[in-house]
Amino acid sequence: MNEELLTILDQMEREKGIDKELLFKAIESALASAAKKIVQNKEAQIVAVIDRSTGQITIMSEGQPVKSAEFGRIAAQTAKQVIVQKIREAERDIVLEDYIKRTGTIVNGSVHRFEKGDIVLDLGKTEAILPRSQQCQGERYKQGDRVRAYILEVNKTSHGPQVVLTRSDVAFVKKLFEIEVPEIMDGIVEIKAIAREPGERTKLAVWSKDEKVDAVGACVGMRGSRVKDIVNELKGERVDIVRWSDDLKEYVKAALSPAEPLEVTIDKTNKRIAVTVADDQLSIGIGKHGQNVRLASRLVGWEIDIRGKEEKAKKAAEALLAGKPVEKEEAALPEAIVAKTKKAKTSKTKVQKKDFSLTDVKGIGQKIAKILAAAGYDTPEKIKALAVKDLVKLEGIGEKTAEKIVKAGKDI
Repeated sequence: MNEELLTILDQMEREKGIDKELLFKAIESALASAAKKIVQNKEAQIVAVIDRSTGQITIMSEGQPVKSAEFGRIAAQTAKQVIVQKIREAERDIVLEDYIKRTGTIVNGSVHRFEKGDIVLDLGKTEAILPRSQQCQGERYKQGDRVRAYILEVNKTSHGPQVVLTRSDVAFVKKLFEIEVPEIMDGIVEIKAIAREPGERTKLAVWSKDEKVDAVGACVGMRGSRVKDIVNELKGERVDIVRWSDDLKEYVKAALSPAEPLEVTIDKTNKRIAVTVADDQLSIGIGKHGQNVRLASRLVGWEIDIRGKEEKAKKAAEALLAGKPVEKEEAALPEAIVAKTKKAKTSKTKVQKKDFSLTDVKGIGQKIAKILAAAGYDTPEKIKALAVKDLVKLEGIGEKTAEKIVKAGKDI
């Protein structure tokens, strides 16, 4: 038993990386607890000692060795239990440390089971959880499917390591580009900003440290091969790659792609940007349900107000007729627009049209109006383009309120 114990402990230290001294102390503590059950003096202090060189086990009570025929059997059972327990703990700790080091990387796993909307993946050494909140809209999986996901965090629990994954975080898209584009991994091309609506669309702003390297071209790849692989991994999610610039006007123009802005006016005080586009480009600039301008605002970090050229001209003409100040480039308006605006004003003597206000829409109070305005929904066109799924993403707006706003928007 003694030589066998030493052999087993030496083997565990080599193969499992468990400190042999830690095992000795654990076995001694367990032996002392077990020995108390068969010693007649229950109040006596029992100590178990294992000789580190011979493996000889001695049970001490009040400093005196205690002998019993039962100790041999107890020692064997206890040593076995402690060793098995320590092996399990050591293996869990090794897996934990391994995945802590891999936090921020992408792993592959197969769908093992489903738990209340969460997906449990088998990673081989351990299981990982892909919470419902970290899944992309529209993605559906079945048992056995292979899934790639980003390790968001690793937590230690009593049942072992808990690996939390994500496919909806912008970090997942960033990591995919780092894997697919060597220039990003080498530091030549840098991802400056990412704005994403998971499962639908992502905008990515990139910049190159080397003037000879085209940042956008590097990310797109030959005939779109690189970005195509990423889009396939994202299950068809649209990815717009734009060129970052320290010139804010140029950056905004790129961020609103595929729309082509005609004018960009920056209000540094309120951190707002007014963009004018051709009338046939307005719907492209706003995007489906306001998605394009919303993502561009997040990418740039400024609130963007986009208007068509004709709409802007009409507002300027109204301001001129009302004697209000206008910008220099708007001062020389075509006479036809001024005349048309004047005629429209004089023909409506009974009904005076006032400026559009969010609170004029049925179902929108002051609180909801502030939430919508902060998200960039401050014009009739943007309100009319809203859908329930866009509104419920905004903090403070529930599904019922969203349905009322959408219904009211159709009547504007």
